Amino acid sequence: MNAGLLLLRLAVGLLIAGHGVQKVSFHLGGHGLAGGTEEFRHDGFRGGRLTALVAGGSQIGAGLFLTAGLLTPLAAMTAMGVMTVAATVKWSKGLWVQNDGYEYPLVLVVVSAALALTGPGRWSLDRTLGITSWPVWIAIAVIVIGPLSGLLTRVVLHRSSPTVERAPHARPAD
Repeated sequence: MNAGLLLLRLAVGLLIAGHGVQKVSFHLGGHGLAGGTEEFRHDGFRGGRLTALVAGGSQIGAGLFLTAGLLTPLAAMTAMGVMTVAATVKWSKGLWVQNDGYEYPLVLVVVSAALALTGPGRWSLDRTLGITSWPVWIAIAVIVIGPLSGLLTRVVLHRSSPTVERAPHARPAD
């Protein structure tokens, strides 16, 4: 079981961290902070540069903490939040990733929730620091708060669809 949890943490944590690195740098195929900023603007988010920095930093931090098994419930909550935002961006395209759907972010949310419930396993910094278990209510709170924070972020930072303004004397199109 511990080897499986370690493998899961390594794969998911490093993928989430890598996703964040792409948002803020030219590493791992990223387009730098300017590219990350433009991605958020294109997806309809306010905040531009700050939004890209916070999202990228959150993904890097959550991913590395999950990888290390450090403060696992908080790392899982953060990962669920940022990946819920990613899922909302892709929602209109449906579930499947071949259509640019939300399948991949959903898998990362579910795996993060599972890690919050199971804990990181024996081979983790939580265990090394003597944090051997978290109460079940913390895991449940994390599983609720993580995605809700992502949905709230979407509501607060997402611009409504731009309206097309016409010149005062322009005729409406037929």
